[in-house]
Amino acid sequence: MTETPKLVLDDPWLEPHKEVIARRLGRFHQVFQDIEGNSGSLTAHANGYRLTGIHRQPDGYWIVREWLPKAKAVSLIGDFNQWNRESHPLAPAGRGTWQLRLPPEALAHGQRVKLHVTGADGSQRDRIPACILRALQDPQSHDFSGQVWEPETTYKWQHSFDPGSVKTPLIYEAHVGMSGEEGRIHSYREFANTILPRIAADGYNIVQLMAVQEHPYYGSFGYHVSSFFAPSSRFGAPDDLRYLVDTAHGLGLAVLLDIVHSHAVKNYAEGLNDLDGSGNLYFHAGERGDHPQWDSKIFDYGRPEVRQFLLSNVRYWLEEFHFDGFRFDGITSMLYWHRGLSAFGDYGSYFGGDADDDAILYLQLATTLARKVRPNAILIAEDMSGMPGLCRPVEEGGVGFSHRLAMGIPDFWIKLLKHVRDEEWDIGQIWTTLTNRRLHEPNIAYAESHDQALVGDKTLAFWLMDQNMYWHMGKEDPDPVVERGIALHKIIRLITFSLGGEGWLNFMGNEFGHPEWLDFPREGNNWSYHYCRRQWSLAENPALKYQFLGDFDKAMLALSKAYGVPNSPPARQLNLDTDNKVLCVERGGLLFVFNLSTDISIPGYRFHAPAAETYRVVLDSDAKAFGGQGRLDPATEYHVTGDGTLAVYTPARTALVFAPI
Repeated sequence: MTETPKLVLDDPWLEPHKEVIARRLGRFHQVFQDIEGNSGSLTAHANGYRLTGIHRQPDGYWIVREWLPKAKAVSLIGDFNQWNRESHPLAPAGRGTWQLRLPPEALAHGQRVKLHVTGADGSQRDRIPACILRALQDPQSHDFSGQVWEPETTYKWQHSFDPGSVKTPLIYEAHVGMSGEEGRIHSYREFANTILPRIAADGYNIVQLMAVQEHPYYGSFGYHVSSFFAPSSRFGAPDDLRYLVDTAHGLGLAVLLDIVHSHAVKNYAEGLNDLDGSGNLYFHAGERGDHPQWDSKIFDYGRPEVRQFLLSNVRYWLEEFHFDGFRFDGITSMLYWHRGLSAFGDYGSYFGGDADDDAILYLQLATTLARKVRPNAILIAEDMSGMPGLCRPVEEGGVGFSHRLAMGIPDFWIKLLKHVRDEEWDIGQIWTTLTNRRLHEPNIAYAESHDQALVGDKTLAFWLMDQNMYWHMGKEDPDPVVERGIALHKIIRLITFSLGGEGWLNFMGNEFGHPEWLDFPREGNNWSYHYCRRQWSLAENPALKYQFLGDFDKAMLALSKAYGVPNSPPARQLNLDTDNKVLCVERGGLLFVFNLSTDISIPGYRFHAPAAETYRVVLDSDAKAFGGQGRLDPATEYHVTGDGTLAVYTPARTALVFAPI
């Protein structure tokens, strides 16, 4: 009889799917045992990046090794041999690998290299090695080449960091290249020296870096990866990235890599596509290997060599660059054969034939490995399906992530702003949307991310204020559109922060309502960088209202440091007043009062308080310091009466947070 996994014991609704969950767990144990039997440990198994690629050996000689099982011929070409395709052939070395041994003087640091591969189909292509540690784009031809990378000195780390010290994830999602004010690509070191101190001062404790893995098209936001082991050379050298991570650790910030294992660029010249000419190497053959919505290729997670390649990638970034964990991109596409394009109507959607058990096995191995390499690693899944167990330990029948992105929340806010008048907002629907998640599976809440900031969409600030942001953001300007926008911007972010999850995420610049969308250089904008930057000077200008939003964001995050919100038990609803559009909740010992009415301010508003305490206001969105009207006296004390109720003044379009004295 199959032993019931704890995941099922904790959720009786999963009982009909017990056999599937147990089978997945059993398969994980079998593969894990096989790996340990063959390699000694899962960590030792994930060493592909040390075995393949171009590496100097202890005796000084170079070994060039590549997995190309169906290739007919392979040779090394590059600066060292004037790109001669005949002079340096690799020889078969067993198990589908090809190998070449070269004397110490044959290669030198910085030289450009490629492999010339005669494929199983007779094709002849110059390709970049799969595990190359650095890829470089030629400024004239724009072609990418691999680069021999063996600097004379190794980076000396200055700071250690334990990701377990982060109790409540407060994540700052950032893109190094667009992080500066000038219209150009900015560097790892510029980001480390100028942006990281800002992030730490604002109260965030995690930086999530996008677009680090090398990608040929800058405008892909880093999601069409070509060289999985190469930090993007656009932003600097590998040691510059190490300096960034090291600097962040010195500031008390954890650093997550936005890792892309859900798909890969389809390009032949730069990527892994059909590397040996067989039509099925790293990716599924035929249509199953194509992701038409993303115009990319899908990994064959059932192939042991592909799993080992991806697991090696996990180990590499944790070990070589001291990342503290990952945000795994596009998990929904990995979990299901339909790639997330079908609806999820019931539990059967997660455990039927549409589920890709090979991908689930890979993710179970990846989360297990990450914690072996980096204890307490923070592992976040970008999943919109809500698969049960995604954020439960593997031993309990789960997949092993620590958190899941609450992807439905930003979509909800955008739809609400786009289609529903303020007067018609349903606070019951808002409450349900923000609190509807699986118990014991932590979520990262966010009101908007980089997706909403891209050209063609709008950020919250732009939906709320639109072009008025260009003309009426002066602090002395009483523009009603901007006044409404600032009030709702603060409320939306605070109600999402306090109710929507066990952690928080913000995209770079959204904290102060950055007024412009993101638009990467492309033919349609004449390859301009004008909208591919962040205007910090707006937030720093004391004459502009952007400062109000930035200061409110700092105050909101300070609640976490002082009271542990939102990493606390789920919020309790104390009062839901649909007539007056007032919502009162308790979380982490704090009382939150949200008044979403457009025009009803209520003195002496009463609601039940959970404890006989005396309270004071610790955050008031209506405070003048945050661009409000200052209708509350911050010195006022609020006493719970004998009947267990609290009476407060709740102005229209405000959010108040009370703490016991």
